[in-house]
Amino acid sequence: MSFKHVVAATITAAGLVSPSWAADAPAIVLVHGAWANGSSWARVVPLLQARGLNVIAVHNPLSSFEADVAATRRVIDDQKGDVILVGHSYGGAVITEAGNGEKVRALVYVAAFAPSPGQSVNAIVAAAPQPPEWSKEIHADARGALTWSAQGMARYFAPDIPVGDAALLAATQAPLFAGAFDGKVTSAAFTHKPSWFVISDDDQIIPAGLQQAFAQTMKAKTVHVASSHVPMLSHPQVVADAILAAVEGNR
Repeated sequence: MSFKHVVAATITAAGLVSPSWAADAPAIVLVHGAWANGSSWARVVPLLQARGLNVIAVHNPLSSFEADVAATRRVIDDQKGDVILVGHSYGGAVITEAGNGEKVRALVYVAAFAPSPGQSVNAIVAAAPQPPEWSKEIHADARGALTWSAQGMARYFAPDIPVGDAALLAATQAPLFAGAFDGKVTSAAFTHKPSWFVISDDDQIIPAGLQQAFAQTMKAKTVHVASSHVPMLSHPQVVADAILAAVEGNR
């Protein structure tokens, strides 16, 4: 039986969580990726809140890797109890570093990067035989802030959501300082914390094979979804189920 089926069976059998279960459960801290903000989790948050969970979506500045880690740590430290830390895309690198704190019980990676100690996102991308096809769709302004073209975002980043939603994603994207991808992980939380990984099989940004390699390195429990790079928008229930599995696995 696949992990996806196990999760579905567990949640179906449990039904809606009881108030006591939710009261004792860790808080869910969601960390967005590049060119995004906390609203990228808007379709997942209600699914988790419906289970009575405390959910907080971080708004990282995207000004540097260090600043994003610090912003995430502030949110973690502000929680009264334990935390399940979730990261999408570049946010996976952020949670890999920020997740070392004592409050973090588990990590959930969603179509994400998971650098090893001493590694950066740019180092991982540079190891590919050739630059990714989508790189030509990214524009750098005079101050080094990177943004996607609307056409590129619709074609490569989020091709499986409605056209209007992809256009909104492009219009509201948060510029990323180019140097953020050079930030190196110093200590990888996944080496000593239980991890889950939602692998997007149709991802054109982080290939599914690379996501699988990350998951194998951290010995993560995995679930596959036929999704683009934004499964939290195109398949929010799958993402929510993986997070719920991490909560249940750390009680």
